[in-house]
Amino acid sequence: MDTHDIAKLLQTVAEAVIRPRFRALAPDQIFLKGPGDYVTVADRQAEVELTRALNQAFPDALVVGEEAAADQPDLARGLERPEHVFVVDPVDGTGNFVRGDPDYAVMVGELRHGQATRGWIWQPEHGLSYVGQLGAGVERNGHLLPPLQPLARSGRHPVGQVSRSRLVGRCADSLARPLARSRGCAGVDYTRLLEAQVDFIAYKPPKPWDHVPGALMLRELGGVARLTNGAEYIGQLSPHDLIVAADPATWAVAQAVVRG
Repeated sequence: MDTHDIAKLLQTVAEAVIRPRFRALAPDQIFLKGPGDYVTVADRQAEVELTRALNQAFPDALVVGEEAAADQPDLARGLERPEHVFVVDPVDGTGNFVRGDPDYAVMVGELRHGQATRGWIWQPEHGLSYVGQLGAGVERNGHLLPPLQPLARSGRHPVGQVSRSRLVGRCADSLARPLARSRGCAGVDYTRLLEAQVDFIAYKPPKPWDHVPGALMLRELGGVARLTNGAEYIGQLSPHDLIVAADPATWAVAQAVVRG
């Protein structure tokens, strides 16, 4: 199964398992893992299908899905050790999915020896596929995206996204400004950054299935993905927040925003 086969796998599973339930979920098909943290039958079935296909194609790889990790937390704690790992987010933005909001995504990330090597984001309702490969750039629906341009050349202040609890911050001129709202889906938020619609995103402590694909794609376009303590984000679990930005200077501005 090559890179584009996996992109097709995401689309096939979404068409068979997820989209038929979009705006058609029964109450008994929606569950809460915690306050505001939804899971649905679509999440669970899609993860089973994606995991089965990846296990068949890569029998020596560890496949860690978000829902499996919720049931078995130890699965996510060893991601940096195995030689070959796939992380799977079957429905990223489940809250949006439950509300009938089209901003949800299916995501898979690949790591080898602790380094992200490939990533896939499929937005079923928008028909958008993003595929990133280490050293080979990022494709959107088969076409390479251009590198991000440093903001110092644009002469404008950074516009950022933050988690739901952080909706204002300070930009380069030290004036408090509203920041763009997160779409509640990393698989949509990251693509806004890849498309230069926002300049940075700040997230609460990251989970790898939410961030491995997008962080890889961002770096491929010249961006930065670091924890608030300055450490490069490599897909690890961490107590620190994550900031992803178009360039190092913007990352520094965003770090000041997040730290207040």
